[in-house]
Amino acid sequence: MPQPSSPNRGESDSRPSEVVAFGPGRVNLIGEHIDYNDGLALPFAVEQGVRVTARVTRGTHVLAYAADLDAHERFPLAGLRPADRAGGWRDFVRGAIGELTAAGHELPGAELVIAGDVPRGGGLSSSAALEVALCLALLAVAGEAPPSDRIALARLCSAIENEWVGARTGLLDQLASLCGRTGHALRIDFRTLEVQTVALELGDWQLVTVPSGERHSLAESGYNERRAECERARELLGLRSLRDARPEDSDRLPDPFGRRVRHVIEENARVEQTIEALRRRDLRAVGELLDASHGSLRDLYDSSTEAVEKTVRRVKDDGAAGARMMGGGFGGHVLALLPPNVPAPEDANLVVPSDGARLL
Repeated sequence: MPQPSSPNRGESDSRPSEVVAFGPGRVNLIGEHIDYNDGLALPFAVEQGVRVTARVTRGTHVLAYAADLDAHERFPLAGLRPADRAGGWRDFVRGAIGELTAAGHELPGAELVIAGDVPRGGGLSSSAALEVALCLALLAVAGEAPPSDRIALARLCSAIENEWVGARTGLLDQLASLCGRTGHALRIDFRTLEVQTVALELGDWQLVTVPSGERHSLAESGYNERRAECERARELLGLRSLRDARPEDSDRLPDPFGRRVRHVIEENARVEQTIEALRRRDLRAVGELLDASHGSLRDLYDSSTEAVEKTVRRVKDDGAAGARMMGGGFGGHVLALLPPNVPAPEDANLVVPSDGARLL
């Protein structure tokens, strides 16, 4: 990566010469595929994430270097279009620049170094971690403080993924990355966007993620198809949102729409049941709810794969109290809840609820 040119301090005295922004990945304990249906979810930010180091330069371009891939690209600050997709990490950088400038932020020329330790395609939301870190870094070198309205920033980051990358995700990943708090999960109501902290007191129990050996990409998997099916089910039922669906509504719809609706209804209820179990410190019950969530995602939502199923069976056979696929499914990691004295698998990664995105 070349050294940056000296910035023109006469134009922007308030701009720092270099900043480092961190966007954490996230684990969604339960509440999968219902954020875009106005439902509930219970995610938490993790210690692993993406760091973006940004340095101000002269000129009207951003030079970005993806250290993990040893790849670089040059982006103009003006004239970027969502339709010009290149695939991969470049679309996230292009989208961050495009969405921030469209929102009225005056970005300077800059050099970015992107590096992270959150697994890509594993279900820990490396995409949201990257979006959040990019936006915080670019705003900081523009001389702006981190936005106090984290929901507005989450919406902007979600637009990057929806419009520039092509994955029709909801706000779950971005809100979890931005609003995380050490020792807590977040109860997010996607109808009101109300965020409440829920203590995640595990004691001697552990939450770990285990790779299935199969990466997923939300933009390339069945994620968008499932979201379209939910939208069609909503239209067929004449509802404003599937949050309003009743159990008997699923019986009125042809397959697969009825099964999609049933998953949304039952998974929404499991979020509240998990919160109650955590308040009682009944971690066995939490494990049973994780198992039920996985079964629903597999049988009602058709979002599992043989590699994921094999991994779930392995961790359950080894003593996990509960396990389920993570993220959008279609590959990725498996989340497992391990009781005391049950050793973590050799390929497992311990996940701990941590603080949200920030400047370092």
